[in-house]
Amino acid sequence: MNGNTVLGLLFPNMHDDALPEFTQNRAMGSVPFGGRYRLVDFTLSNLVNAGVSKVGVVTKSNYQSMMDHLGSGKAWDLSRKAQGLYFLPPFGASEDQYDGRIAPLAGVRRFLENSRHDYVILSDCHIVGNIDYRRLVEFHVESGADITVACLRGTAPENIASPIITANDKGRITDMIITRRALGEALYGIGLYVVSRTLLMQLVENAVSRNQYSFEWDVLQRHIGDRHLYAYEIPEFAMTISSLAGYFNANMALLDPAVRAKLFVANRPIYTKVRDCAPALYGLHAQVMDSLIADGCKIDGAVRDSILFRDVHVDRDAVIDHCILMQGSVIGAGSTMEYIITDKNVCIRDRRSLKGCADYPVSVKKGTMV
Repeated sequence: MNGNTVLGLLFPNMHDDALPEFTQNRAMGSVPFGGRYRLVDFTLSNLVNAGVSKVGVVTKSNYQSMMDHLGSGKAWDLSRKAQGLYFLPPFGASEDQYDGRIAPLAGVRRFLENSRHDYVILSDCHIVGNIDYRRLVEFHVESGADITVACLRGTAPENIASPIITANDKGRITDMIITRRALGEALYGIGLYVVSRTLLMQLVENAVSRNQYSFEWDVLQRHIGDRHLYAYEIPEFAMTISSLAGYFNANMALLDPAVRAKLFVANRPIYTKVRDCAPALYGLHAQVMDSLIADGCKIDGAVRDSILFRDVHVDRDAVIDHCILMQGSVIGAGSTMEYIITDKNVCIRDRRSLKGCADYPVSVKKGTMV
């Protein structure tokens, strides 16, 4: 695979409604993850690791934090004189139409026309995984597929309209059900597709002319019979985030060294924006076990089975158990927290008690003081 033959298009606003606790003021792709990353980092790093040198970020709304995080794309080696990273803001369609992919793709038609790449990788940003996109594109070319649908096998995520795939022994899709509820063990799409650039423009134009705006219903499902649609079952480790509980579980999975070994592979690193910060400071009364602690944290209490982002302060005698504390959170002395997710800059005052449970973690809104 030659990276110059493949164009990347990311949709960071897809599935914003699946995680409303954190997407009121940011896109899904901007949601912090794992102590130092954003969700978009994984998909963007997968593209860069495959040699893709031109990536368009198709935005819809609340994309200021996304622009701040990605910047010129320098951290991903996409700050270039030719090609590189492009922000493609909404144009010419209502917000309802932008809930699908067709209207955004129609809005960036000029971008597609001016590109000279043979293939396009379309990807949502709710995927946490280290996926070899080279193998994905090679499968697409070798199979002769018109559209390749990347899939995982397992329980389909809730709150997201996932295509449930039936394919023959060669991988050609023979049936597709699109549902928002889990159907047990299944082969399901994750919003990652490969298609030729010229065919994509043709399919988008045909859909818009018929007032159709869903890529899954109006392109994939409609053309199963007259187009070659193939399913590619992803062999690498990957997780999808479609709810607050799913977000919590995906973060907690990083506490397992085996999961980290699968996700952070030496020859396919996950890049992110670099922020210079002092090392974490552990006080005389700090007790930290089985946790991920980012730079800039000040710990003087007990932290167990938790993930702390940058600049989190935990005062003396505070107890943090199975929590995710985002950047700038401050936990007062004597407070106890269990199964809590705090957004940025949350302040928990002294001697407060907050508790959720493993099946129902509780989130605290950005900037809240409790």
